[in-house]
Amino acid sequence: MREADKKTILGISAFYHDAAAAIIEDGNIIAAAQEERFTRKKHDAAFPVNAIRFCLEHAGRSINDLDAVVFYDKPLLKFERLLETYYAFSPKGWKSFIMAMPVWIKEKLFLKKNIREGLNSIEKVDKKKLKLLFAEHHLSHAASAFYASPFDKAAILTIDGVGEWATASIGIGEGNKITTLKELHFPHSVGLLYSSFTYYCGFKVNSGEYKLMGLAPYGNANSGNVKKFKELITRHLVDVKEDGSIFLNQEYFSYATGDRMVYDKKWQALFGFPRRPSESPLEQPHCDLALAIQEVTEEIVLNLAREAKRLTNADHLCMAGGVALNCVANGKLDDARLFKQLFIQPAAGDAGGALGAALAAHYIYFGGNRKGRTTEMDSLQGSYLGPEYADQAILAMARKYRAPYTQFAEEDALLNETARLIAQKSSIGWHQGRMEFGPRALGARSILADARDPQMQKKLNEQIKFRESFRPFAPAVLAEEVAGYFEHAGASPYMLLVKPVKKDRQIPYPPGYESNDLLGKLYFQRSNLPAITHIDHSARIQTVHKETNPRFWKLLNAFKQQTGCAVLINTSFNVRGEPIVNTPEDAYRCFMRTGMDYLIIGNFIFCKKDQPAWHEKTDWEQEFTLD
Repeated sequence: MREADKKTILGISAFYHDAAAAIIEDGNIIAAAQEERFTRKKHDAAFPVNAIRFCLEHAGRSINDLDAVVFYDKPLLKFERLLETYYAFSPKGWKSFIMAMPVWIKEKLFLKKNIREGLNSIEKVDKKKLKLLFAEHHLSHAASAFYASPFDKAAILTIDGVGEWATASIGIGEGNKITTLKELHFPHSVGLLYSSFTYYCGFKVNSGEYKLMGLAPYGNANSGNVKKFKELITRHLVDVKEDGSIFLNQEYFSYATGDRMVYDKKWQALFGFPRRPSESPLEQPHCDLALAIQEVTEEIVLNLAREAKRLTNADHLCMAGGVALNCVANGKLDDARLFKQLFIQPAAGDAGGALGAALAAHYIYFGGNRKGRTTEMDSLQGSYLGPEYADQAILAMARKYRAPYTQFAEEDALLNETARLIAQKSSIGWHQGRMEFGPRALGARSILADARDPQMQKKLNEQIKFRESFRPFAPAVLAEEVAGYFEHAGASPYMLLVKPVKKDRQIPYPPGYESNDLLGKLYFQRSNLPAITHIDHSARIQTVHKETNPRFWKLLNAFKQQTGCAVLINTSFNVRGEPIVNTPEDAYRCFMRTGMDYLIIGNFIFCKKDQPAWHEKTDWEQEFTLD
């Protein structure tokens, strides 16, 4: 163990999905970003050259200044799992094995060499000086949550598809130590179970799981179909144990050795309808199946949390891994009050593994001390850890596109004007400060609109986001005002808890409402905040805090002063299939390609009707693969 003071450590995740880089110094998080934001390829898995370059530049460091570079999992253990799995299931999967081996031999087994070459493409690396470390996948997840949390002691729960062998883990963090107490191993996986239903309902695996979650409330809970599907799932597909462990019946799943998630014909025989082709119409059985697996998943997550409580008797719980992004399950877990407080890592998936790997190296390998922890704030700075752009970059973009703008000298004038435009039913592209780390837009790269407008959900989905009409939008609310709008009195800064809209704001459905199909249910007004109220009267809440995003807080406050409402729609600044925008130029292109009314970057407002005609040489809609 080595002294950790002033150690500068770079964490990397890459080669599977959601490549990212993060840099810390003396345990403090300096910068973090996903590669997709630079390359404009959603879920980009390539070695994160651009994200690393940004992190180094922001920290004022070169690669040769680093005390360690840490990769977020151990590829040789993953290769061991691959070989043992193919052997266990042989002769099944022979074709898949033949296809996988060249990639593993060429890229994954020589990962040290590939990482060094990737770093060398940024700057010439002193091979003798470079310390290259590898953290286990679920340790990276656990470290990303616990060491960034405000807790000195906490239970830790990580749940995802699969790391090396582990698919879920329960541990305890205390001071600078993390102890793993229990693991669930491949092929039994909550994440892979949920992804299998994502696949069968026609969505893209490792991308469309949040769509399945959003579709679930359209299931008819009282029809009997959901109950039947749950019984089929728990009788034939997954054995759910009280301690949160599960056993998946591999006769129905092909992810272990095949190129698909499930055996389609067996699932069709089980559920009575075929796998939905991508982009085809959604029908009631898809909605009912989505609700069934969502409820089964919630049961498993609650069982795991109860087991974590039993094993640790801790007051607090930290969560990470892709399943921790299931904010409906998180809301149910929060309601269960098993723990006094939850902390869910905002970049809970593989991207956050880069940060976790760096933190694990600092505290475990180098023996760093956690100092000055409080129960008030985590150390993620609101997750605003990415690049920011000065006026010169905004002006350069405006000159390039000959884009007229209005520049404001005073912040209050800018925010009052923005609030006025939103109140007049305008949609706003909002590009401010440092970009968010993680999949959620949190008021730095956001599209904002009036949550009170009954037509806004349809407008945003159809004219701006170009995405499926059933998908809901999230509210951003002043942290001090949250209890006046939602059944929640605490913080939810990372948009990772779903809670009901307050009863006195809800509008009951008319008799016979549940007999409508999905589209028939969609545009009933459900509350006096219709654009952010999902079909089950819930909302995925973001509480906005003056301490972490003062400008966004001031905008919400200005909107409240003008309208009496402290809530805005906050959705990510992108179109379907596109990563969230990074640069001012990304923002302007997205603004001009869509039905957005205004773009506000820094202190500059661009009005759509004042902009020159937008022409592109290629069909930009073909640029992004649908997710």
